[in-house]
Amino acid sequence: MKISHVNEMREMDSRAIKEYGITQEILMENAGQAAYFSILKEFGIKNKNFVTFCGVGHNGGDGLVVTRKIYSNGGEVTVFILGDRSKFRGAAKQNFDIVNKLQIKIIDLQDVSLALETINKSDAIIDAIFGTGLSREIQGKYEDVINIINASRKTVFSIDIPSGINGDTGQVMGTAVKADYTITFGLPKIGNLLYPGFEQGGKLYVTYISFPPVMQNSDYLKIATNDPKPIPARDKDTHKGNYGKVLFIAGSSNYLGAPYFAALSFLKAGGGLSYLATPANLAAFIGSKGSEIVFVPLKNTTSGSISLENKLQLIQFSKNIDMVVIGPGLSLNKETQTLVRELSAEIRKPLLIDGDGITAVANNLECISKREAPTILTPHLGEMARIVGKNIEDISKNKVDVLQNTAQKLNATIVLKGAHSLIGYPDKSVFINLSGNPGMATAGSGDILTGAIAAMFGLGFSINDAVRMGVFLHGFAGDLAAKEKGEDGLIASDIMNQLPVSLKTYREEFNSIIEDYYHSINII
Repeated sequence: MKISHVNEMREMDSRAIKEYGITQEILMENAGQAAYFSILKEFGIKNKNFVTFCGVGHNGGDGLVVTRKIYSNGGEVTVFILGDRSKFRGAAKQNFDIVNKLQIKIIDLQDVSLALETINKSDAIIDAIFGTGLSREIQGKYEDVINIINASRKTVFSIDIPSGINGDTGQVMGTAVKADYTITFGLPKIGNLLYPGFEQGGKLYVTYISFPPVMQNSDYLKIATNDPKPIPARDKDTHKGNYGKVLFIAGSSNYLGAPYFAALSFLKAGGGLSYLATPANLAAFIGSKGSEIVFVPLKNTTSGSISLENKLQLIQFSKNIDMVVIGPGLSLNKETQTLVRELSAEIRKPLLIDGDGITAVANNLECISKREAPTILTPHLGEMARIVGKNIEDISKNKVDVLQNTAQKLNATIVLKGAHSLIGYPDKSVFINLSGNPGMATAGSGDILTGAIAAMFGLGFSINDAVRMGVFLHGFAGDLAAKEKGEDGLIASDIMNQLPVSLKTYREEFNSIIEDYYHSINII
């Protein structure tokens, strides 16, 4: 499913009106109708008492349509107007005039405390204050109203996006409504799906409000959900070489888990041959845990990391494999970091760089930006900060734009890890992943992701699709592990051991997974 920026949604509204004759009145009516049906489905209408908080823009107009429909179907509604009612325009003014003629109580809210008694007597609250157009911090009366809504503990339905959430980033603009349900229009906005906006929105409903498919699926829209793809069936007459040969350059004396998790996860996610190039003195220990891994013993530095002396051997070995993964547990040893940069520039196969490998290339980005073969980076926010030279807070406030610009500049695919990980490509397309859970924030989880991505490439997906599928299945395995054991105390081996189960479940339940976009987006 495509995801839009706020300005892209405004352009879609304009196109619908100009090209298709779908007037603003129709769009607003459709939006309000969908919100009404969501409330009816989730909460009920008849003989229930609602409070609607309306701003004086389009979002307030949507709220007035909802109010009218609740009233006409047996619900009681009180409307509080925040702002000067004379500023209503177009379809919003038309709906205000209609509601004003009905026996619905409309109050211009000057003293916020006057709303308390009405809220206390209500069953649910409709938030139609700001919508997606908010561009400044919330203060004064608006802040007080939102705080009262949140303190009420009433069921809250937000129209388009919880008031106070930035539609383009998901960030809280000072304060924001905590909704139980959000009904968004046209397409989900970025702020509906990125944290903290996603969490503030509760259960998300989407209605296309009559936009034709050609608009919903336009190539002009570069952002989308990471919708799963079917996994190719394994042939009856087959062998391990058909499912990928991957070289993992990983490990040092202080980091034994990372190389193990990366190399073995590749096999558990369906990969064929897993080669682990690691210091020779570590091979026996790691091999005792992962005997299915094929080892390429290497010379080590005095600190126990991989020596630069191994460069020619690794370049030669890479010629006979399908993909190289470099970085898990390599350490920050200067000699090893130099090795990473030189290998990154000279290896001619698809290259996935993770962990300490990212730190190495961040000091000289030319070693990857000039590569001809595909490059994949899998940074968390701290590693992304090193790549772009910005602090974590600035990146968090504008993840999508930072990711798009960096992927294009480096000519690399970048997985920005975190809650609802982002996958960015050089053409500026971005996919928002919906699988995964907080229990996966544990040491070694990222190493399993690298193995899963490599496995998807081994199973026959293109590089671009392999990254998307690896990210999804990594999160899916984490969700299955959390379902079995809970999120607290989840460790990397729990996730890794669920990879075979995740593939089996994925194949068996693919249609239902596709149908509901992994339980996060509900289509009206």
